[in-house]
Amino acid sequence: MPIKKTIPDHIVEYFAPQQALARYKSRAFIGAYFKGGGYTGASKKRNTIGNFNPVDGDINDDTIADLPTLRSRSRDLIRNNAIGGGAVRTIVNYVVGTGLTMQPAINGARLGLSNAEAGIWQDDVAERFSAWAESPDCHSERALNFYGLQALAFRSMLESGDVGSLLAKAPRDGGEQFVVQLIEADRISNPDKKQDTEKLLAGVEIDANGAPLTYHVCNQNPNNIKSQNRNWTPVPAFGAKTGRRNFWLLFEHLRPGQLRGIPVLAPVIEPLKQLSRYTEAELQAAVVDGAFAIFMKMDPDAFQGIFEDADRADYMKRVNQWDGKYPEATLEGPGKVVNLLPGEEPIESNPGRPNSEFDPFVQAIMRQIGSELGLPFEVLIKHYTSSYSAARAALLDAWRMFSVRRELVACYFVQPIYEEWLADQIAHGHIIARGFFEDNMLRRAWSQANWIGDGPGSINPSVEADAAQKRIDMGISTIAAESILYDGIDWWTKHKQRSNEKIQRIKAGLDVPIAANNNSKV
Repeated sequence: MPIKKTIPDHIVEYFAPQQALARYKSRAFIGAYFKGGGYTGASKKRNTIGNFNPVDGDINDDTIADLPTLRSRSRDLIRNNAIGGGAVRTIVNYVVGTGLTMQPAINGARLGLSNAEAGIWQDDVAERFSAWAESPDCHSERALNFYGLQALAFRSMLESGDVGSLLAKAPRDGGEQFVVQLIEADRISNPDKKQDTEKLLAGVEIDANGAPLTYHVCNQNPNNIKSQNRNWTPVPAFGAKTGRRNFWLLFEHLRPGQLRGIPVLAPVIEPLKQLSRYTEAELQAAVVDGAFAIFMKMDPDAFQGIFEDADRADYMKRVNQWDGKYPEATLEGPGKVVNLLPGEEPIESNPGRPNSEFDPFVQAIMRQIGSELGLPFEVLIKHYTSSYSAARAALLDAWRMFSVRRELVACYFVQPIYEEWLADQIAHGHIIARGFFEDNMLRRAWSQANWIGDGPGSINPSVEADAAQKRIDMGISTIAAESILYDGIDWWTKHKQRSNEKIQRIKAGLDVPIAANNNSKV
């Protein structure tokens, strides 16, 4: 909006143009601040949001100070809250499931390999990697194989915000073997809990561009009050000589410049906790209401006439207990008979439980929680009773989120580990890959791979199989694409298995070979 000039403005503008410009800028700023622009969400005058003035800092200022509290609360909700724990478990089961399987997908054309040569190389590498991945020896602690490590790493990322991955060598079978070590988020911290600086934030030392240089890793959880002899080890992000990846954090980036991850439950911690408290209160009220009690009222005159003084005293002592017969009786069990003192009358209590409004209210809150987590209501609570179309739509919507997070695990966890494993195998001469260390493009061509995970499953297999067949017949899909969509396994693996099964069945006399076409005329 143009600034309306006054007479003093014209005078100042004539004799001091720079001061006039400063006056106009100040007036424009004040007008914009108090009046606002075209967005009512930025208004400072509206009563509804006039006091809504959050601090506007960078991502690290907004999160790092809160991370210890967010982690502890997130872990507690996952342990003790049915909705929070179930949501995280559902995401892990769909994203990682039984694990992402590696399939080499090298660029044979760039490498100068024929299809047959590329196939032989890929089969050999896949077999070698499977031998490494399926053994717990690939884990520094020898507790999990590579597929278990994937689930643990992803779950830790969701629960704590991020997880560290350290690549190292460990003694195995008289030699050394490439292993993976997972580092919990709390252990990556400033040495001796020093204050953050411009170059050291939350245990991450960065360069001028904000790229990680060194991660400071404590030998134990520094928040454990019983821990002693804590010391921090600086771990370079990349090798000084080779430049190869050595340590990195797996987390979901939400804003540029972010150094540490945020627990997935962070935005819904308060509603989850409040919902848990509300559920406990309703449950306790229902239990109390279910403990129906009979109150026995005694006439005070009869009490005086029936009992002697000693008996009355003894009765008064016993009546303070629930039923006078079982001293250990409490409200924790149903069906109590409660004696009252002479002259006392019971007041009937009717809490009205179960509360008929409980379920609709809880569902409304869970819909909001599911919206934030990317889980439709039906998937969040595992409830698919509305209709086939609604259930399938919910699963497809959730599957988009699962696919995005699966790609995150594939790109920033399993693929980097595979590339370093492959480099280690080539460096030791176990695998031959021409030009791997001399040319980055050749290295990329040798390192390309697909990561295959579990499929989304199906609600109505017959209907979905018919739809898949129609997509293939129409030419808008392929057998390979439908195979992945069905169960996550690629078509070529199934094709080889089916071919082998066919051959074995023919050898066993269970199938008849397909006769060659006879085009001769009769």
